[in-house]
Parts: sequence; C-alpha cells; structure tokens
Amino acid sequence: MEKIAIFPGSFDPITRGHASIIRRAIPLFDKIIVAIGVNALKSTYFDLDTRIKMIQAVFANGNKIEVQNYTGLTINFCREVNAQFLLRGLRTSADFEFERSIGQINKQLDPYIETVFLLTKPEHTAINSSIVRDILRHKGDVSQFVPAEVLQFLK
Repeated sequence: MEKIAIFPGSFDPITRGHASIIRRAIPLFDKIIVAIGVNALKSTYFDLDTRIKMIQAVFANGNKIEVQNYTGLTINFCREVNAQFLLRGLRTSADFEFERSIGQINKQLDPYIETVFLLTKPEHTAINSSIVRDILRHKGDVSQFVPAEVLQFLK
C-alpha cells in the first residue's frame, strides 16, 4: 500500500520552515499532499490560487509532492485521498501541546490515521506565516523567511 501523508495548513504564505519539514519528510512517504485548508470565515493575505502556485513553484522538481485544497475536517480529507498519515511540524513546546490535542482527537475520529511530528530546524523556530504576513503588510523584506521561489509572487 502506498504511504500517503497529508501536510495541512493555510500556507499563507509557505515559509522556509514549512518547506524544510516537507523536504525532510520526503524519504518517509511515497507521496506527500500539501493540503491547503480553506475556511470561508477566515481572510487570507494571498488568494488560494496564488498559494497553490507558490507551493508548486517551491516543489517543482518534487515528484512525490502534490498540492490540493480542501474544506472541512482534515481527517475527512485524509480519508478522501486514502492518506494514512498526518504530517505536522513542531517549533515549540506550545506547538507540541496544541498538536498533541488535535492528534489525539484525530485518533479518536479515525484510529487508522497516524499523526507524525517532525521537529523544526533550530533556524526556523521563530518563523511562522503570521509574522511573514505582518512583515509584508509593513513593506518589509521577507526573503530570509520564505523559499526563494516565493519571492516572485511578492512583486
């Protein structure tokens, strides 16, 4: 059976931390679906199409990487695409506590889907999409926080 992992998030925008987690997970799975969760009640900085294109640009040479979007519960999307794993990155102990709770609920909702945590590289610990968006709103330079391929979308 093909080992499929979902890496869910808003990716608004994708950061170097996200990209690092995905690249480091490639050897662990046959396919990784970068799953952009769409919440109609939440406003985003980048539209869905742009976020998809950013991720596709970052992983243009990654034949094990797909980009899809979904609405609703992530665990239901896992079932739809026959994913057996949820991939999550951990930056801090606060991330761990939050992700552990979600992972345990997901395990109750579907005992056949495992949550896999990868620790963020130390140099990416402080990076998150919210900070990147704030820097962008104030016309700051985000080049050290996002993959180089993302910069073309910021012009």
